[in-house]
Parts: sequence; C-alpha cells; structure tokens
Amino acid sequence: MSKDTEIKFVGQPIFGQIVKLIDKTTFVGLVKEKMSDHYYKAYKSWDQLIVMLFGILSRCDSVAETIEGIRAMSGKLNHLGLQKVPAKSTAGDGLRNRDSSFFEALYYKLVERYKSFLLDSRTYGLTFKELLIIDSTTIRLFSDILKEVGRNPKNDRKKKLD
Repeated sequence: MSKDTEIKFVGQPIFGQIVKLIDKTTFVGLVKEKMSDHYYKAYKSWDQLIVMLFGILSRCDSVAETIEGIRAMSGKLNHLGLQKVPAKSTAGDGLRNRDSSFFEALYYKLVERYKSFLLDSRTYGLTFKELLIIDSTTIRLFSDILKEVGRNPKNDRKKKLD
C-alpha cells in the first residue's frame, strides 16, 4: 500500500476561510475582462493571488521565502486550488509583469461586496489615492533617519523633544 502524503484537515483552516470570501464567478469574470491570464500558460491569476496572500499572511520577506514556505506546506494547501507550487522565477515574473489593474479591480469588487461588514463607514468613493500602505521595506529604507528617534538614541545623544 502507498502512503497518502496529503494531510486532510478535519476543520477548515483560516487561510482557506479567507480565500473562500472571494467569489469565484466574480474572479473568473475579472480575469476575462482584464485578460490577466492572456500571456500565462501555467501561472494563472488565481495562483498568483494565493501566493501573494500566503506571503502576506505568513509575513514572508521575499518571493523566495514565500515559495519555500508554500513548498514546505504543499500537502496542507491542497484546498486552496493550487495545482502545483510555482517556481521562484515564475512567481517573480508574475509579480513584475502581470498588470496590477486586475488586482485593483478585485479589491474594489471585494470592498463593494463586503462594505456592510467593514468597520470603516467611509467606503463610498474609496480610491487608492487615499490608501496608505507601509511595509517593512519602507521602514528599513528610513532606518538610518529614524536612529535618533526613540527612548535610547545611539551615540548618547539627547532625544529630540517636541
């Protein structure tokens, strides 16, 4: 007898619950409308979305780390619709080359669908111009500038007082 290498969860994992919030018919309609799978044979928009969400929720710092994490958990991620774990170069090419307007449209569709559940009541007329996202790369970029800020500045200098 051969061993079954895929692990079947009794309950529904949280990552799977988050992914199920995305309506498949809306997703497929956006793929056709934006032609986001036009130049891709194997690495479809759904695969890229799963890879990006995994990287965000796992707090990965790079594409390589994200792909290695997915590869390590490949038996546990069969419920997400990934047929196979993409190569690092394929995932990187998808991030560089796939048009972001598809993901922008998906974001707005999700906001429209779930706006009654969102805590912020300012969902009417929401644009990306109002959206401010700061990630760890931005913070690392300004780390030299921010050395003097905080409780214990380096070089025994006095802390800036307001």
